[in-house]
Amino acid sequence: MPERKVTVAASSGLHARPAKLFVQAAAKQGTPVRIRVGEGKSVPANSMLGVLSLGATHGAEVTLEADGPEADAALDALAALLAIDLDTNEPAGA
Repeated sequence: MPERKVTVAASSGLHARPAKLFVQAAAKQGTPVRIRVGEGKSVPANSMLGVLSLGATHGAEVTLEADGPEADAALDALAALLAIDLDTNEPAGA
């Protein structure tokens, strides 16, 4: 199963607006995607409650997993989204 590890760049972590934007993008993917923090339990990336329950803070490393013919494209798109500060829409460290 393909996966991507990415550091959450949003200054507020995956809470409120950044979580909403991430969940909306995950829901638009052509394949189911799951997300987890560290070695914790994974949750559906298109679930607002699931994503919020992770408690992913700024700088947390998350793992995205997907399976299916569009898995790599979905993971690339979502990893790129997490790599920017969704509070300001700027690349991390900008």
